[in-house]
Amino acid sequence: MNSHVPSYHGYRFPPEIISHAVWLYHRFGVSFRDVEDLLAQRGITVTYETIRRWCGTFGPAYARTLRRRRGRMGDTWFLDELFLKIQGRRKYLWRAVDEDGDVIDILVQSRRNRRAAARFFRKLLKGQGREPRRLITDKLRSYSAAHRIVMPSVVHCTNQYANNRAEVSHQSTRLREQQMRRFKSAAHAQRFLAVHGPVQNLFRIGRHLLRAVHHRLLRTRSFRVWDEVTCAC
Repeated sequence: MNSHVPSYHGYRFPPEIISHAVWLYHRFGVSFRDVEDLLAQRGITVTYETIRRWCGTFGPAYARTLRRRRGRMGDTWFLDELFLKIQGRRKYLWRAVDEDGDVIDILVQSRRNRRAAARFFRKLLKGQGREPRRLITDKLRSYSAAHRIVMPSVVHCTNQYANNRAEVSHQSTRLREQQMRRFKSAAHAQRFLAVHGPVQNLFRIGRHLLRAVHHRLLRTRSFRVWDEVTCAC
């Protein structure tokens, strides 16, 4: 068994069912109760609270393994921050995507000043192990200040509309936020989105750009990777 995945020892349900429940929750805009119904239709009786625990236990481990397997992302980073209203307080979701639109990393913080931007930059550098070739952001001054401190040698672009790729990537987060009736806490948002991003990266194939036969091949490959990562094969 993959040493990066927690042991399934002691769980009544096999890895195939546990990983499928986690996949359903993070791949589609469904609730824990929806996943419970989808499994029940297959003759699998499990409560939504159990599914919640599965997602909390195995989701982060799956995401870490997916990130290790994926390795380094593209060398052009698009950064943007999104406002989140959590328990009546404003939080900021910092997100970075590469030139292919894949999520590199996210970080939920209470501020969007220079220190917060620098913290996110360092998290990105630690996760990727290298600096990007180009950094693209909006005109928020925190980015420029952090850029001068953390990676001054990187080309920094703030042209109008250049950062649209990062802004568009927020759409799936907004949809899940609405479906979940807002995140319960900053930690809850961080935990969920840290898993949601790698899962979406794996299964975001771009159907409209491919012939049907190529789309099916890539989708099959994604399922195979998921089974290997979750030890469900």
